[in-house]
Amino acid sequence: MKNIEVLGSGCTKCNKTFEAIETQAKQQGAEIEIHKNTSPEALLTYGVMRTPAVVVDGKLVHSGSIPHTADIAEWLK
Repeated sequence: MKNIEVLGSGCTKCNKTFEAIETQAKQQGAEIEIHKNTSPEALLTYGVMRTPAVVVDGKLVHSGSIPHTADIAEWLK
């Protein structure tokens, strides 16, 4: 099971990122645990300068935009 965090302020792009990951996981049948994290401490921990940001299993994999579907699919493998 993948542990995924979407980091950000809760803005529209952050919410769309969360939804896109959930949708892709359902389509692939991937088991994930996904959370939104709006704490400034999380952004500092991962050195995020732009949101939304995505952390998969403790590793920052994306920041600054809504990720492409192909990128999400790759993270879920």
